[in-house]
Amino acid sequence: MFYIPANKKITKNDIAKIIDHTQLKAETTDNDIIRLCNEAKKYSFGAVCVNSGYVALAKKQLTGTSVKIASVVGFPLGAMDSIAKAFEAERAITLGANEIDMVMNIGEFKSGNYKKVEEDIKHVVNAVSPAIVKVIIETALLTGEEKPVACLIAVSAGAKYVKTSSGFSKGGATIEDVKLMRKTVGKNIGVKASGGIHDFETAVKMVKAGASRIGASKSVEIVS
Repeated sequence: MFYIPANKKITKNDIAKIIDHTQLKAETTDNDIIRLCNEAKKYSFGAVCVNSGYVALAKKQLTGTSVKIASVVGFPLGAMDSIAKAFEAERAITLGANEIDMVMNIGEFKSGNYKKVEEDIKHVVNAVSPAIVKVIIETALLTGEEKPVACLIAVSAGAKYVKTSSGFSKGGATIEDVKLMRKTVGKNIGVKASGGIHDFETAVKMVKAGASRIGASKSVEIVS
C-alpha cells in the first residue's frame, strides 16, 4: 500500500501515484474509457476506476503498463443481492480488474442489520481474494456515530480500504470524515477519499488528513 509520508512536501507526482482516475457516468462511451486510460498512462495515475462492463476495454488499453484497474461493484446504491455483488466482483477480476470498489448495503446498515452488512462484504472479499476490496460507506448518508461503525464492519469483513463516497449521493469526501476514518481503522487499512476532489490543494489536504488513495474524475486538472 503506497503512503505519502506525513512530513514530506507533497508533489503532483506524489498525488498522481495515489489517484484512481475515475469514469463512472451512465453516458460513458468506449471513447471515454480509451481517453481515461490514455490520460492514466500519460500522467502515471495509480489506477483507473470504471464500471465492470468496461473492465475488458480498460485492460486492453493498459496491458503492459503499471496502471491498475479498479472496478466498482453494486454501484452506486449497494442494495443488490450479495451473491450478485460477489459474482460481479469475481467476473470483473476475471476480465482484468486488480481491485474492487464495492458499495456497502447502506439500507441494511441503517436498519441495524450489521451482521448482514458484514456478510455482504465478506461475499465479495472471499470471491476475489487476494485482490484488494475497498468498501464505500457513503459518509454523506451516515451520522457521526455511524461512520466509525461502518468502517469497523468493513475491516472485520476483510476489506483493505474504506472509501468515503460513490460520488452519486448527497455529498463527497470531507477532511473531517477522512480524519475520522483514519483514526478508526488505524495505519494498516487504506482510506480512499472520493467525491468532490477537483484541485491539487484539496487532494493534498485529504492526504494530510489521512487519505492513502484519491478517487477523482478531475484528475488531470489536479495534477496539471
